[in-house]
Amino acid sequence: MNVEELKKQAARASLRYVASGMKLGLGTGTTARWVVVFLGEMLRAGELQDVTAVPTSSATAALARSEGIPVVELDAAGVDLAIDGADEIDPNLTLIKGRGGALLREKIVEAAAGRFIVIADASKKVDVLGSRAPLPLEIARFGWRRTAALVEKLGAGVRLRQNEGEPVISDNGNYLLDAEFGIIGDPAGLQHSLKSLPGVFEVGIFHGMADLAIIAGPDGIEEVSR
Repeated sequence: MNVEELKKQAARASLRYVASGMKLGLGTGTTARWVVVFLGEMLRAGELQDVTAVPTSSATAALARSEGIPVVELDAAGVDLAIDGADEIDPNLTLIKGRGGALLREKIVEAAAGRFIVIADASKKVDVLGSRAPLPLEIARFGWRRTAALVEKLGAGVRLRQNEGEPVISDNGNYLLDAEFGIIGDPAGLQHSLKSLPGVFEVGIFHGMADLAIIAGPDGIEEVSR
């Protein structure tokens, strides 16, 4: 079974936790997009009703609207449930996220969720964070070289994310920095250190946020609770 089919399986399994009348946080990326597609199908079939969505990116918002899912703003009440993918998932359900470029909005929405479900194919499981992906940071465009230098002083190799030689800009108008720390033994400590740096808006470590992981592998669906 190919990876895309595993992503679809994880997305479908997550929708078992969606009920009519919910306000959902909809994530960004290649796995989360299937949640949007399948949710649209369920609404059109009448399997769910009165579901609204707070997307974590403009791309997800556009897809949700094309699927007939009502899009609303994030208000003070937050969302009932958020569903999103991850770049890495450790045994404690601490995550690395942000390769899709929607880091800041993802963290805002998922921190505002009554429950946060992370979905992935089995390749995203790691024993220790930093095993397979750099750590994304969303940073200010102003003085970004200085911000990058401060991150380097914490022991990372850093690079500004670019596309065809031009900096990638987040939906919030910020730059994205990918930091190679290697194995991250203390995710919470590293997150605190990075967020204390001027110019760092958000860090792609999601510690203590995911309540449930739904992971699709060759042997079926695995659900892991925090």
